[in-house]
Amino acid sequence: MGTTILAEITGNLSSLSYGVAALGPALGIGMIGAKTVESMARQPEIRGSLQTTMIIAIAFVEIIALLAIVTGLLFS
Repeated sequence: MGTTILAEITGNLSSLSYGVAALGPALGIGMIGAKTVESMARQPEIRGSLQTTMIIAIAFVEIIALLAIVTGLLFS
């Protein structure tokens, strides 16, 4: 009985690591946004400070994503 190849993996695994590196920050930004909207619904009077804090937190998460992608590029 012969061997059947269902799929062939070509290329390098760095493309897979780029996807994984983008997945974590995407989930993090979604959670930050959801909790900020929830907080705004509970206390609408502190909306401005919550938005500022959210934007800063999103910037930090994006920096982590960029570092992961650059690291993947450097070591591939």
